[in-house]
Amino acid sequence: MSSGEQVRPRRPAFFSPAVMDTFQGDIDPVQRIEAAHRTAAALVDHARSGGDPAATARIVALADIYGLDEIAELWSARPASTLPGALWRIYALQAGIRQDPLAMSRAFDAGRHRAPVHEAVAGVADPPGPTEVQDMSDAILGGAFTGDLADALERAAAFCHVVATGLAVRADTEHPPRDDSLTRQASGLARTGTELELAAKLWRSGELS
Repeated sequence: MSSGEQVRPRRPAFFSPAVMDTFQGDIDPVQRIEAAHRTAAALVDHARSGGDPAATARIVALADIYGLDEIAELWSARPASTLPGALWRIYALQAGIRQDPLAMSRAFDAGRHRAPVHEAVAGVADPPGPTEVQDMSDAILGGAFTGDLADALERAAAFCHVVATGLAVRADTEHPPRDDSLTRQASGLARTGTELELAAKLWRSGELS
């Protein structure tokens, strides 16, 4: 191997070679869908059967270790009404928070008094600073794999709704005339929140797979 050749990060052990091989070369759409669902189920089963805090920590940091693009390749095309689609949205939310925790915390703070029920469900420490929102996202991911997945999905949904409310408030008050970019962000997060609420209901009824 030449010194300039890049080495792709090794994928998690709980993603079997048989599953990951479906992502090499030309991809059959059916195989891609099947692989997305198998890897999501494998990840959840691995976390719930191990009881190993170190393994849980690696799962929470999956995007840091292997890259968000790797997770996107596996799951981002699946709808939120599926297990891989729901997990993708939680990882994507964590990535967005880590990319700009200050902006996320400010938006959360701006929206929380207008959405007190969602604020309570999200469970961000008060006052909600950058560290607090990052801790919340990590706790949600940890809870998704070791606790009640529906509760984790509902916490993520609530956070999305509060931040969406805060962005809408900021669009109206801090950036006159109305800032369309903040409005689009608010709309996208509100939609994700609604999708995650649906995923939580499906998990509780045994229909999220």
